[in-house]
Amino acid sequence: MAMAASSAVAASCFTLASNAICSSNLGTSPGLVLRKSVFYCANAELKCRGRKASQFTRRVGSCSTARASAADVKTSEVAVGQATMDEIVPAVIVGAGRVGTALEKMGGGKDFVVRRGETIPADKPGPIIVCTRNDVLSSIIDSTPSNRREDLVFVQNGMLDPLLESKGLTATQVLVYFAVAKLGDPPTDGITDLNPEGLTAASGKWASAIAARLKSAGLSCKVLDPEEFKKPQLEKLIWICAFMLVGARHPGSTVGDVESKHRDELASLVEELAAAAESEKNIKFDSGVVDRLCAYARSVSHFPTAVKEFEWRNGFFYNISQRALADGLSDPCPTHTAWLKEVGAIKS
Repeated sequence: MAMAASSAVAASCFTLASNAICSSNLGTSPGLVLRKSVFYCANAELKCRGRKASQFTRRVGSCSTARASAADVKTSEVAVGQATMDEIVPAVIVGAGRVGTALEKMGGGKDFVVRRGETIPADKPGPIIVCTRNDVLSSIIDSTPSNRREDLVFVQNGMLDPLLESKGLTATQVLVYFAVAKLGDPPTDGITDLNPEGLTAASGKWASAIAARLKSAGLSCKVLDPEEFKKPQLEKLIWICAFMLVGARHPGSTVGDVESKHRDELASLVEELAAAAESEKNIKFDSGVVDRLCAYARSVSHFPTAVKEFEWRNGFFYNISQRALADGLSDPCPTHTAWLKEVGAIKS
């Protein structure tokens, strides 16, 4: 019976490696699958110890085949990355911080970087990827040549739609779920145990170009149409608003602390904000919002918490509350409003 289990494990090892090759051919990173393949191979070998040599050889032979396939996948992945690199659309990158520098490195030296105080050129084609703080976005839009504004790409956290609408602008937006620890470091993809395919998404004119750039560095990126984009956009907004606010109620808390120690508080706030977002944007979230947001929190558990960039984050929901109260209705986000007052983000 033990040998049957070992055979199943070895077979799983080979199947996973084969699936990894298919993933690579589809342009997705097979790294997670390959790690699982090696794990299963090790288990198969351990289970084979103490068996007859011929039986052991047979089991290890399956794993060796899987490892050979995994090596082929690694070679294939490099080839796929190189092919994508050749197809990267040169961009103007505004900002040379952690994210801007990481994106510029993906461009193979073909990008034009605009640093603080410099002007966005009118004669450089391709996307204009804005990697700056939110509070300078309005001035960046205004300083962009009018014929190039439709090429702007925004990678910031928070709800940018009101700003873009006020400028009469339809632009590419990216929900960034990768992290860059410090300037010059390679980015780490924000995959989770519930979404191993990755969470980063882009929508708009240059969405496919952004996805190709990220995939050349082994990062995931979905390309969504504007309607599809709404739900993940709002889920990420809810994530940053809820986790930062609950963390602020418990000074010194990390994102991981909020997920593991204050989940009941978090869940009640997430559910409240999700209901408000659904009503405001006329959408319906897929079930499991709290679980998905907590899964992402576990992948970035070391992140600190603080309520900041209020206009772009919690301000979106506070404005919903203020409009309802001005119309003589009850506050749709009473917990959110009360906790904002508690942490001093708004006046009591």
